[in-house]
Amino acid sequence: MKNIMYTFDLHKMKTELGSPVRYKLIAGEAPIDLNTLIGHRLSMRHTGEIHCIACGRRTNKSFSQGYCYPCFRKLPECDSCIVSPEKCHFDQGTCRDEDWGRQHCMQPHIIYLSNTSGVKIGITRQSQIPTRWIDQGAVQALPILRVKSRFQSGLLEVAFKQHVADKTNWRRMLKNDTEELDLAAMRDRLLELCDDEISQSQQRFGEDSVEFLDHEVVMLDYPVEHYPEKVTSLNLDKSPEIQGRLEGIKGQYLLLDGGVINIRRHGGYQVELEVDA
Repeated sequence: MKNIMYTFDLHKMKTELGSPVRYKLIAGEAPIDLNTLIGHRLSMRHTGEIHCIACGRRTNKSFSQGYCYPCFRKLPECDSCIVSPEKCHFDQGTCRDEDWGRQHCMQPHIIYLSNTSGVKIGITRQSQIPTRWIDQGAVQALPILRVKSRFQSGLLEVAFKQHVADKTNWRRMLKNDTEELDLAAMRDRLLELCDDEISQSQQRFGEDSVEFLDHEVVMLDYPVEHYPEKVTSLNLDKSPEIQGRLEGIKGQYLLLDGGVINIRRHGGYQVELEVDA
């Protein structure tokens, strides 16, 4: 059978919670069902072009996972408060786009515990569950609080991360080097440790601004035939052509027999993808 060829700009993979998680790669109007390609040999070649994922203009360098420099400088989703939500400046009238801020930041946010490379604290817009957990490669997740805004969630995250990590060791995550954790017990302990900070948040934003959640732990599994024993990172800037047998998908990574590639990190890169039929 003839090999299948696609040409498109890379974007973050679309995901759907399932057992296992389902992945699709957006290739124009026809998304590629990646789960069906596990076990197939892939060849991905960067054409040398990068297009901004916001405005589409050609750019020599990608900023913040896919933006041209002008968009990186002006778009609210590229502001520093996205990485550090406790630095939100919406109430100061200096938000880059107030309508965007209302739609994305002045909305209910969930504070959660997850097990990625170990336990970590995280925040996400309520509408981004479970997408956020999948993108991080979590194998367990537990919502613990619902608050009124991204700013409030960021302030509480600062308090929580004095007691628990807020980062993922991506190499351990890709090796699946994790043990099942008692997230409910960890939640109870963390809420006890941060009781004063939670009370202060309620005093500042209103008694009803913090809702304590009593959810079940969500378990996630991924379409992986084989996890790498040693993680080798592949980069289209250093190696414009990447080939290998697709052995699995986790987080936003393709796991090939010769290394792993972070699709999200290459947002806007135009590639030619050839799949062995």
